[in-house]
Amino acid sequence: MTSWSEVEYTAVRELRGPLAVVAGVSGVGWDEFVRITLDSGERRYGLVLEVDRELAVVQVLEDTSGMDPARMRVSFAGEPLRIPVGTGWLGRTCNGRGEPVDGGPPVFGRASAAVGGTPINPVRREPPSDPVLTGVGVIDALTTLVRGQKLPVFSVAGLPHLELALQIAAQSTVGGAAFSVVFAGMGLTHPDASFVRDALEERAAAGELVLLLNTADDPVIERILTPRIALTVAEHLAFTHGHHVLVVMTDMTAYAEALREVSAARGEVPARRAYPGYLYSDLASLYERCGRIRGRSGSVTVLPVLTMPAGDITHPVPDLTGYITEGQIVLSRQTHALGVYPPVDALSSLSRLMRKGAGPGRTRPDHLDVAAQTLAALSRARQVRELSDLVGQDALSPTDRRYLDFDEAFSHRFMDQRRDETRPLDRTLDAAWQVLLTLPRSELALLPTALLAAHGGRDEPADGEREGAGE
Repeated sequence: MTSWSEVEYTAVRELRGPLAVVAGVSGVGWDEFVRITLDSGERRYGLVLEVDRELAVVQVLEDTSGMDPARMRVSFAGEPLRIPVGTGWLGRTCNGRGEPVDGGPPVFGRASAAVGGTPINPVRREPPSDPVLTGVGVIDALTTLVRGQKLPVFSVAGLPHLELALQIAAQSTVGGAAFSVVFAGMGLTHPDASFVRDALEERAAAGELVLLLNTADDPVIERILTPRIALTVAEHLAFTHGHHVLVVMTDMTAYAEALREVSAARGEVPARRAYPGYLYSDLASLYERCGRIRGRSGSVTVLPVLTMPAGDITHPVPDLTGYITEGQIVLSRQTHALGVYPPVDALSSLSRLMRKGAGPGRTRPDHLDVAAQTLAALSRARQVRELSDLVGQDALSPTDRRYLDFDEAFSHRFMDQRRDETRPLDRTLDAAWQVLLTLPRSELALLPTALLAAHGGRDEPADGEREGAGE
């Protein structure tokens, strides 16, 4: 329970967008929790954003609409915003401030934690290991998500990134261990918010889901708070209760836009594309809260989803995200146009920690070899496709034509799956083998000979020998 100071300040100098400037303050620190009492008796809350001598800039969580600077009282808690934490969050649906919207009582917990979190001591960090299997074949096979990793999804407007995020949240598993999902939606439309609730209903009913929904018409400050509450809840579930927790945050571009709006209201000097100069450190303060701690059985894995304005991967939000995180899953308009779901651009996607969570003893002994050969063959197939567009298929060698067949089979027989389908990894890797064996054995140089023989790979004559034999 927050103990409020008996001192109330009434000298509110101005209201500026979502901010209130309070004068004459004493002993107030950055990030303190604030209670604002209106003349009507209504209470709103905020956080101290900045303190300059006797002036405090307060960001109001419920926005400043309807507030009169001359008719309000401000009290400071003397501590940062704290929320109750524990398993009581599981199965609940709340707004972006953590207030229930499912008709249930407020969330209670035996302990509380500051939403700003506590940095993990680097000495106590354990390297990410073991997979989080999403049930999405192309991700599990080629860009395996590892417990404790931060792996973003880069998308553009019009692609099914929300559907993919929901599918991952609904069907991810970690192989029998206690597993929970925290889904933080930011800037969602009301139809999208309803879609999220419906899609994750089964996982919520099973007591494995925490759902935080910030809609586009909610106060902008709430959007900044939402991912911090989500990560605070996840950290306690992981490091106190031993759960493996997947935190899905969408859309981080909406979060960055909210940060830019608050920065403009504060009158700060803008940096790239009017975003604040501290955008990198702010994003890092969120992404770096994932991981594993030595001596603790749980883990926090983060999957942020962001849309790239105009498809520009050099935009500040994806650009800075790429510096902080350990790879990326990139969605492609071209793949989407083929009617393939999920429309992942496999050659642009990468999981830098995949070798920590896949292979012998973790997934399947042939996993890493199959993934490497599949990506190498896909790269060659794309080169052949470009050559075919220039010279025509008739000018291609028989082997090159086989690569075109491989490209087609990769998209429609390996990658494509239903949006409600949970595909086991064994089935995915078996499909990868079937697609790879459409190529001559001589083209599968990255696969060990014994492994290739065990899966029915056979020697075929080279192009020149085949053509000569028919003369």
